[in-house]
Amino acid sequence: MTKSSIGYGIVGCGMMGQEHIRNIALLPDAHVAAIFEPDPGMMAASLGLAPDARPAVSIAELLATEGVDCVLIASPNHRHLSQLEEIAVQRPLPVLVEKPLFTAADDETRIAALKARLPLVWVAMEYRYMPPVAAFVEQAGGVTGGIRMLTIREHRFPFLAKVGDWNRFNRNTGGTFVEKCCHFFDLMRLILRSDPVRVMASAGQAINHLDECYGDETPDIFDHGYVLVDFASGARAMLELCMFAEGSRYQEEICAIGGSGKIECRVPGPSRFWPRHLGVAPVPELIVSPRNPSGPRLLEIPVDARLLEAGDHNGSTYFEHVRFVAAVRGQGNVEVTLQDGWWAVVMGLAAQRSACEGRAVDLASEFAMPE
Repeated sequence: MTKSSIGYGIVGCGMMGQEHIRNIALLPDAHVAAIFEPDPGMMAASLGLAPDARPAVSIAELLATEGVDCVLIASPNHRHLSQLEEIAVQRPLPVLVEKPLFTAADDETRIAALKARLPLVWVAMEYRYMPPVAAFVEQAGGVTGGIRMLTIREHRFPFLAKVGDWNRFNRNTGGTFVEKCCHFFDLMRLILRSDPVRVMASAGQAINHLDECYGDETPDIFDHGYVLVDFASGARAMLELCMFAEGSRYQEEICAIGGSGKIECRVPGPSRFWPRHLGVAPVPELIVSPRNPSGPRLLEIPVDARLLEAGDHNGSTYFEHVRFVAAVRGQGNVEVTLQDGWWAVVMGLAAQRSACEGRAVDLASEFAMPE
């Protein structure tokens, strides 16, 4: 490492934190300088990935560590906002904070204060940076002639086990539509270039975690559902989520349709979960289907094997860090802002509310819209 290398302080090093460490190690101009992780096992695993990093016993110690130039927050969901506030008070460094930005409707008003106190906050929305999704986003407007319908489907495995089983309860995660699906609500806004106005959802817990017990509690998280979203532009979007469909060939499928044609994107799940007896894992695909002349065209978008090995998000974590480091150096802009993170959570909270109360949720009347 050189003097020009950007030093990360990592807050939280469970599964996602360790994925970030593996991807930072691939960057030529960044390294992990310090780690704060309360769980001894996770700390040991993280130091095994970043042996030159200094272990810290608190966020305060991490912020005081020499060589820490920016902070990555990858702790449990319900810790994110308070940790951002702690950094803002003690040493307002640039921050890359994992989604979701916050977990409860009561928290949303605290976001505005952070905007004035932290010089740079980037919300980690890895799905934007999956190569096939990035290609979809770039081409969708031109192929469709203006998107009128957008569908996102995720058929995947159940929630994995986390330290302390924090992800089994809505009070910690914000609910499945916040914890898991804020990625997709962020993509909807990015793709449609419009803000949502109304959300309607139907969801439940049908299969997963029903036989689990933690103390005297059983998990209360949704494992499947549909969400319909109306946008200010007049476009409509739908999310279909199923978390007991790990037998699928593709984990994510995105489809946009307009007056000129249709474009689709298909993304496989983590390569480490692909059944070995089936041979090589699927390659991501982009399918363009114009109306005139009609006929689909399929393009495969392979991802570097090193990036697939470094994490579960189709190489996107690496590309996200490349752009974040550029922003820290003043050589690029923040691409996922606090406002973007706010919208993604509010859409998820609205979907949770709609599913639980059996009604459509008007965002302007039920949430404090950002300035």
